[in-house]
Amino acid sequence: MTHSLHRVGTEESLSRDFVVAALPAMGINNPGHEPKLQEFLRMALKHNPKNYGVGSYGNEFSHDGEQVIQHATGMAHAVFTSVDDVKAFLKELKAADLGMSVIVSGILDKVNQAVKDAGLKRHTVNVSLGVWGNTKRLPPEEIREITTMCGHGMIATNLVKKLIDDVRSGATTAEEAGKSLAAPCCCGIFNPARAAELLAAAAKK
Repeated sequence: MTHSLHRVGTEESLSRDFVVAALPAMGINNPGHEPKLQEFLRMALKHNPKNYGVGSYGNEFSHDGEQVIQHATGMAHAVFTSVDDVKAFLKELKAADLGMSVIVSGILDKVNQAVKDAGLKRHTVNVSLGVWGNTKRLPPEEIREITTMCGHGMIATNLVKKLIDDVRSGATTAEEAGKSLAAPCCCGIFNPARAAELLAAAAKK
């Protein structure tokens, strides 16, 4: 899974941003995998996720949460701000042994420790090498810290700029702005809690 690899930010900020995903191996164990993904999401709900969803349907900010779970197919995601919550979730997933591939994205040393503490052994690591090319054309980093939390590019730069202005003027709160940005990110890997922190910080400038 690479669409969660390119999140931009400081180590401190990204240390409160973890994505856990589950999916079957197509052609091997994908027949009848939907109930297992549903169980994955129901287990995630016990561990304080800030967002969850499935790419084929949407996330909890765009649809009713139970409907998101009922439509789970292909790949499911949940987002956390606490590495301890991730660790507890991984322990439960290990015990459940759903037979799905599980991917955790986040600061590598923190993910490694969570995996180890959960009694699991890491299989593979994917690392982002950054953005190449004419990077001067990119939006400012304070914008990309927010937009890159949607790996499919569904969060518009100008919408983020508008919401920063709205938070600055008092037209909305950073928390509500973060939730509104989460809705277009169909697979549910956008972290509205981290977005609220980033929007509030940008609005003070």
